Amino acid sequence: MNEVEKLYEMLRRVQGPKGYYFNKDEKRVFELLEGLLINKERYGYMSCPCRLASGDRELDKDILCPCVYRTPDVEEYGSCYCNLYVSKAWNEDKVPHAHVPERRPLEKIPY
Repeated sequence: MNEVEKLYEMLRRVQGPKGYYFNKDEKRVFELLEGLLINKERYGYMSCPCRLASGDRELDKDILCPCVYRTPDVEEYGSCYCNLYVSKAWNEDKVPHAHVPERRPLEKIPY
């Protein structure tokens, strides 16, 4: 089992009981998990692969996966910002797959 598959299994076991599921698009999920592992190697922590990290763990603590925005995103849209974590209803196409807007404050986004 490679590192991405190990991460998948670990997160699935931990997050599923909390009501968070992986997107049914397994290819997308594995790409995102690979991005998490790349960020872990690059920064020393698994920051969201869909956002720019600063390299400062304290500044980026809101985007450590699962990010602090996941819960409100999944509650409101059925999916987190990058579509890694979704609700059961989202995976079953019972809720619209709408674009999830960025909740991270602009002052936290490194440019």
